[in-house]
Amino acid sequence: MASSPRTRPSSRSPNPKPTKNKTSSSSSSRPSTSSRSIPLQPSSNLFPSSKSEFSRFIAVVVVASTVAFSCNYVFTYLNSQPKPFCDSNSDFDDSLSDFCEPCPLNGVCHEGKLECAHGYRRLGNLCVEDSNINEAAKKLSKLVEGLLCEEHAQYSCTGTGTVWVQGNQLWEKVNESKIMDEYGLSEAVYAHAMKRAMEALRKVLETRLNDHGIEELKCPPLLVLHYTPVSCRIQQWILEHALLLVPACALLLGCVFTLLKFRRRYYLSVKAEQIYNEACDVLEEKAVSARSMTGEHEPWVVASLLRDHLLSPKERKDPMLWKKVEQLVQEDSRLERYPKMVKGECKVVWEWQVEGSLSSSGKRKKAKEIRLASGQHTDLSPQQKNWPWKAKEPVKC
Repeated sequence: MASSPRTRPSSRSPNPKPTKNKTSSSSSSRPSTSSRSIPLQPSSNLFPSSKSEFSRFIAVVVVASTVAFSCNYVFTYLNSQPKPFCDSNSDFDDSLSDFCEPCPLNGVCHEGKLECAHGYRRLGNLCVEDSNINEAAKKLSKLVEGLLCEEHAQYSCTGTGTVWVQGNQLWEKVNESKIMDEYGLSEAVYAHAMKRAMEALRKVLETRLNDHGIEELKCPPLLVLHYTPVSCRIQQWILEHALLLVPACALLLGCVFTLLKFRRRYYLSVKAEQIYNEACDVLEEKAVSARSMTGEHEPWVVASLLRDHLLSPKERKDPMLWKKVEQLVQEDSRLERYPKMVKGECKVVWEWQVEGSLSSSGKRKKAKEIRLASGQHTDLSPQQKNWPWKAKEPVKC
């Protein structure tokens, strides 16, 4: 049996694609040569390369910014027109706030315009108080208060002056102060300042209408005290408390006089005793010296000379002091007082009658030293041995 011949399988696919499609697909998947050649960085000609070009660029930017800002400001200013003010007579409604501004305090609004009242000036959309008018009103009120209170204080102290002052008379005195010229105010503004001053004064001062319907002003008593002089205050206080001050002053003066009297008695007592002791020492020394000198010295001392010796010139003007000393001498039994003719004049002399005392030991030693120094060593006479001496009889002058 004859065998059939074998055929070689074809390597091509049964549905072969055309070659043209393959070429197109391959070409689409690969980037083209022209796109690969374009650079990714900006061109070097975009920024200025030299200093002159850079300064020209900055100038252009500045001019452009200035023009833009100016145009924006002009546009905003032309489109933003201020709102008119609402009339003062009409009631303000919140729904009208988009169309008009509410009229401020102390202002008068009419047809969208604002006018501030007297004593106020416009500051933006507000009416603020005028400082000149405020200062003038304060000074006016202070001046009126001072005039009224000084008049009342003078009336309280001396009884002259007035308490109630008419308003027109008061303002005539105030106008003499020339406050209007001092603050540079017009007559209308000055009148408003006077009105404001009167409003402030009515809150402080007392007011009334007299029989003719004219207003009168008076300073209250509590405010008068600040304008009353110190001397007048003291006088008024003394008059108010006279019933208590009279007995109190009398009692005080009595106590002072009593204390001064006791002080003087104590002074005289102490000083007289001191002078008395000094007189006793002098008289005792005189007596011892007379005994030691054998009659060359007198044992007695003139009282007036002793007084001038012991007292200072100021103490001699006080007769009570020496009288106290004489009283102490008269009460002392060791001393003898008697009159004696001295140089043709009758004098009162004092003499020590005792040969010493408890305090005369020092004086006896001193007398002994005097005898040794003089060299007179004589025996004592029988009369001197019979010491104490006898009291001499008073000699009539």
